[in-house]
Amino acid sequence: MFSLSRHALRHTRNFALSVSANKCKPIAVAVPLNLRYLAADSRHNNHKTDSSSNNNKNNMENKVEKITVNKEELRKRLTPMQYQVTQEAGTERPFTGCYNKHYEKGVYQCIVCHQDLFSSDTKYDSGCGWPAFNDVLDKGKVTLHRDASIPGMVRTEVRCSRCSAHMGHVFDDGPPPKHRRFCINSASIDFVKKAPSTTATAAAGGAASASAATAAGTTTSSKK
Repeated sequence: MFSLSRHALRHTRNFALSVSANKCKPIAVAVPLNLRYLAADSRHNNHKTDSSSNNNKNNMENKVEKITVNKEELRKRLTPMQYQVTQEAGTERPFTGCYNKHYEKGVYQCIVCHQDLFSSDTKYDSGCGWPAFNDVLDKGKVTLHRDASIPGMVRTEVRCSRCSAHMGHVFDDGPPPKHRRFCINSASIDFVKKAPSTTATAAAGGAASASAATAAGTTTSSKK
């Protein structure tokens, strides 16, 4: 792809002789300019390719349409704790949230934009004092961010991908197989109870009809 000048070849041959004669002494090597530029350009192109791939990957995973929230309207609609947590990355005190020991079947939504985020099927008692989930409904539902707000500690912040509301943090000490613990503030989510399935409702209705028919038959027999 490129050719070395006669000076570069002579420099390379002299460098090889110097290394064999001084095996234990580090030698500063003057790399020819054309090689340095080629290497730098290669690193630059690789970086651009990697960045492009990462951006494409993120775009594919986060297909949720983003919205801009009105802060003043949120102050009126949310409680002070809900606003502080979602808009100012606050944290409620442990063991005080209404969903810490909550195990009904349903879906947990973002309190700000009502996007579905977590399922009750992935909720578990981690003992940490906040609602814990071992996964999200879909990886595009949340975005992850580096959080170094506490000196000496780096955490991974979890935000709603639709409105950027702060949810909590995710850690790698969850249950297998993924070992993830989404530690989420109760103040950042709302719960929607799961409606009974059509099959279960029909089965319940059929059982009730059968019971009614049996009762009617028993009454008729007793009259006879």
